[in-house]
Amino acid sequence: MKIQDKSIVSIHYKLTDEEGIVIDSSEGQEPLVYMQGTKSIVPGLENELAGKSVGAKLQVTVQPEDGYGPVNPQLIRTAKPEAFNGIDDVKPGMTFTAKGPEGQVQQVIVEEVSEAGIKVNANHPLAGKVLQFDIAVEEVRAPTPEDLDEFTKSIDEV
Repeated sequence: MKIQDKSIVSIHYKLTDEEGIVIDSSEGQEPLVYMQGTKSIVPGLENELAGKSVGAKLQVTVQPEDGYGPVNPQLIRTAKPEAFNGIDDVKPGMTFTAKGPEGQVQQVIVEEVSEAGIKVNANHPLAGKVLQFDIAVEEVRAPTPEDLDEFTKSIDEV
């Protein structure tokens, strides 16, 4: 069976950046299971997996536009220190939950702390990055009714 929309696919993967540094991997774990065509994985990888079969091994390079998107400068802001009241020592790399401009909850990462304020970034940590995937297709099957419920529910919650 080939990977097509609504296929349930199991893959082992290693994700690295352009310098070859491992960002994520399924090594030593269960394979990643997803439903093709549901945007459960980045579009560039999903597109490359279409039509592949069990046993396929491939290397995929995903540009930012087909991954987590380019860096959006509007999502990088400098907040006043008062916004972090109750937190004694704010440091770069810390992650916080904040309200976005339309009231949505978003995660922000502290990039810099200075006298001018605290620079935070609400972009996905992999935004603007070229992603390198090493993939091994482990299983491809038709969805069960339970799979359809699970993956459809996941999509509706996003």
